[in-house]
Amino acid sequence: MTDQPAAERGPILIIGSARSGTTMLRLMLDSHPRISCGEETHLLQTLEPAVGRQWRLLQRYGFPRQYWTARLAALYGGAMADYAERRGKARWADKDPSNTLLLPFARELFPDAQYIHLVRDGHDVVASYKDRWGYRAGVRAARGVWRKYVETAREFGGRQPPGRYHELRYEALVAEPEAQLRALFEFLGEDWDPAVLEFDQAEHDGTERYSKFTAQRRSEGGDSSTIYRSRVGAGKDALDPVLRTMLHRSSGPLLRELGYSD
Repeated sequence: MTDQPAAERGPILIIGSARSGTTMLRLMLDSHPRISCGEETHLLQTLEPAVGRQWRLLQRYGFPRQYWTARLAALYGGAMADYAERRGKARWADKDPSNTLLLPFARELFPDAQYIHLVRDGHDVVASYKDRWGYRAGVRAARGVWRKYVETAREFGGRQPPGRYHELRYEALVAEPEAQLRALFEFLGEDWDPAVLEFDQAEHDGTERYSKFTAQRRSEGGDSSTIYRSRVGAGKDALDPVLRTMLHRSSGPLLRELGYSD
């Protein structure tokens, strides 16, 4: 547990490649009595260009960069905090895979943030990209998108002080959810609450599409549990030779490093 007082703990950002189980993890966090984690807002993507590629425009106002980042943090963090307060929660979290590519900016806005990086087998991620968004999306994931997100998050995490970055494997989370979540909430400095294991029983905003999709997946896999394991490793059989070759050419070393190679 962290020594930081509960009221002063920073925000939580769930990062990693899309199709890695980040929505399930956001619902788990959102089921905790102290944590609010709503739907993706893409706010970080929207705000970053102001002090990024458009910085020359803001410079003309004569204020230093720190002035603007403080303003942006107040806007983003204030909205999230208000949402959490309205729901009776003390702390906010944000789940958005696209934030993975904006981590230096996130760190600048919220130096006390904690990061949870959810990592999933690249084979399963590519297969899920294809199933969700079509073959071309699967090609993009196989040709380097999965590797880019995973490597970016891990490189960032390796530069953070203790207590800021936590790497969690999707396969471990669905295999032993209580053990993995207990370790996660210890990292976050939050008390354990079994409600996070029954996240489907809690009220969440914007879950209709997710509920329908997961119900279909459970039916296809013959798995009736809320945290279903039937998709673990399915990508290795689902990928055709073209996607498999693309993935291994682009990401072979990373797959082997993480133990996901054939």
